[in-house]
Amino acid sequence: MQKAQNKLGLILFPAFDWRITPTHPEREERLLYTIDQIEEEGLFDYENIFVYNPEIIDDKYINLTHFCIPDVDSIATISHKIAASSCITLVKKILSNEIAKGFALIRPPGHHAHRITYGDRGFCVINNEAIMVEYLRKEHKIKKIAIIDTDCHHGDGTQDIFWNDKDVLFISLHQDGRTLYPGSGFTNEIGGPAATGYTLNLPLSPYTSDEGFLYCLENLILPILEEFKPEIIINSAGQDNHYSDPLTNMNFSAQGYAKLTEKLNPHISVLEGGYSVEDALPYVNLGIIFALAGIDCSNIKEPDYDPEKLRQSTRISEYIKKLCENVYIIWKNKEQIEHDVKKKYQKHFTRKKSIYYDTMGFLEQQLENIKICNKCSGLITIESTCLNYRVLAIVIPFDACDECYNQGYDIFSNTDSGSFSHVILQDKRNFEFYKKEYSK
Repeated sequence: MQKAQNKLGLILFPAFDWRITPTHPEREERLLYTIDQIEEEGLFDYENIFVYNPEIIDDKYINLTHFCIPDVDSIATISHKIAASSCITLVKKILSNEIAKGFALIRPPGHHAHRITYGDRGFCVINNEAIMVEYLRKEHKIKKIAIIDTDCHHGDGTQDIFWNDKDVLFISLHQDGRTLYPGSGFTNEIGGPAATGYTLNLPLSPYTSDEGFLYCLENLILPILEEFKPEIIINSAGQDNHYSDPLTNMNFSAQGYAKLTEKLNPHISVLEGGYSVEDALPYVNLGIIFALAGIDCSNIKEPDYDPEKLRQSTRISEYIKKLCENVYIIWKNKEQIEHDVKKKYQKHFTRKKSIYYDTMGFLEQQLENIKICNKCSGLITIESTCLNYRVLAIVIPFDACDECYNQGYDIFSNTDSGSFSHVILQDKRNFEFYKKEYSK
């Protein structure tokens, strides 16, 4: 029997009962072809590669990550809960040293799901990686976590959830938002007043190839990770940067994904997007599995792979070099930028957001208020209006000082029905969740 260098855990969950439509690329075949390829390569026979079934997590992890409107069971199916649970199952086994690495090959994806969620946007309802972070903090007291999002679409949901949290470093490299959904992820999106510089975005030009992605990794992401020193590295491993993907315009290959995974060396990779069901996913997934397991992946190539045809232009290479230099300047100057932001806004940082649910065809409006506090990251309140709901969401952060903690509970207690349909409190300091719901 062959033996992988690293003990690797896999969860393979195609979600047979969830799809956008029977012919939409977001359907169970996304993983079925990959499973066939894994069997063909004989990976199930490797001594150090294990396949697990997910456990089902308590809804409280979801409710401490999201404000689900009207409630979890109304918007999330059992497949959504299994997908989120799969990440937790694997990370548990990593932390118990049963395995060294994990790859959650799951559907539905999650990185477009924001803190407040009314349903499906970008094929995402709840955020699998963010729920895993909630679990790691509560159950294992892990503080510093890095999420590197390599999906072709900006991970706007993950960014939203950790926007004001400097213990979670979020870096997204994606196709430029001026050319692709969700239209965000620009370099000036750098985090809230208590976490300035801990959200970093790399909007890449269409037709960026392996060379460009690996340049960003080697010249920006790895040096920043070395300085941040996370306890856990999570890769939101979207595969729609592939040159054959029908929804995007990039030139990444299976070899590129394998090398990126090998160099990034994440503890756990979580499948996000990727819609070239037959021509890309089996090869890309195999490349990631080989890289995580420490198996030579130099022969993992698509049948039509031709690096010369995929080579990026000189203009793109020059743009990426400048982009990395500019983003690194943000990282190095984050303390000064944070000081300037707090000095400018003094007491509260407020932002208005319009969030479009493309899959369901409705728009949410938000008004977010972050208290600027010199003792903690600050109490967050969000007023959200969507469909027939008006929600007041209150977030007491993990590091809340007593003043922000008490203020959060005072707002929750003293806000009656008024014009709100839901008043909801997340107490992350004590892992508690409270909700008041009013009929309209």
